[in-house]
Amino acid sequence: MIVFLVRLRQRLLFALALLCLAAPMAHAQNGYTQTRYPIVLVHGLFGFDSLFGLDYFYGVPDALRSGGAKVFVAQVSAANSTEVRGEQLLAQVRNILAVTGAAKVNLIGHSHGGPTARYVAGVAPQLVASVTSVGGVNRGSRVADVVRGVAPPGSVSETVAKGAATALVTLINLASGGSGLPQMPTAALDSLTTAGAARFNQRFGAGVPTSGCGNGAELVAGVRYYSWTGTRNLTNVLDPSDAALLATGLVFGDANDGLVSACSARLGRNLGDYRQNHLDEVNQMVGLRDWFSPDPVTLYRQQANRLKTAGL
Repeated sequence: MIVFLVRLRQRLLFALALLCLAAPMAHAQNGYTQTRYPIVLVHGLFGFDSLFGLDYFYGVPDALRSGGAKVFVAQVSAANSTEVRGEQLLAQVRNILAVTGAAKVNLIGHSHGGPTARYVAGVAPQLVASVTSVGGVNRGSRVADVVRGVAPPGSVSETVAKGAATALVTLINLASGGSGLPQMPTAALDSLTTAGAARFNQRFGAGVPTSGCGNGAELVAGVRYYSWTGTRNLTNVLDPSDAALLATGLVFGDANDGLVSACSARLGRNLGDYRQNHLDEVNQMVGLRDWFSPDPVTLYRQQANRLKTAGL
């Protein structure tokens, strides 16, 4: 009986010790993504906040919120110029600040969402703590150059392409609740060409590398700039979107994610190149990715923790 009680006491003490260790670990995990300022996710071309219940940033908002972050998903025009989308985002940022009482936001933009976020940081840097560009079209896309080349302004091919793109964004708007937003596919296309990006960068060049494929300035006008991107086209044979990205990736002569070159995606401090394509970067389609690549959701969580550590 005495032996039994001694063993029971030892087991209880061991269990109590585990609970004591687990409590701070759970607390740390819960606060892992708890940034000082709210995080605002910004979608790219033909993007949305949620489509038929499917998040554009698949699984990302919930993962960030589970660690303590305040997360908002912006809804801007699926297809329009960077400046138009930027003004829409700026209005939403002001609303978010009014609702939360925060002084600034952390912007994370994918694809065309990168330049869109940069626009807000350029016109209202006092409202932005950081800009993170994920596969951002910061120096244009060769794919946009090719499309504009085969569909020059005023051509029949442009009319046909514009009609198809307009039909697509109309469907996206109806399914995502963004039907009130103006759409102009040709303006979006012009913003995403190399020439269009160069014009934009003349006004809003903060964080963009001045040459080569290195880092840009990390801190400009009080705003911190970060980026990461993918460098693969075909990453999972079960993902039906990979075939299209494999085809578009052929127009590049350097590392790319199927739509944006790795060098064009550079902004501020480069956080890495990964075995992901353009859709993998937002955990699409529905999480199908290269088995040897980091989980895209983990990259967003790590970035939130990085921002937290920086006091942002």
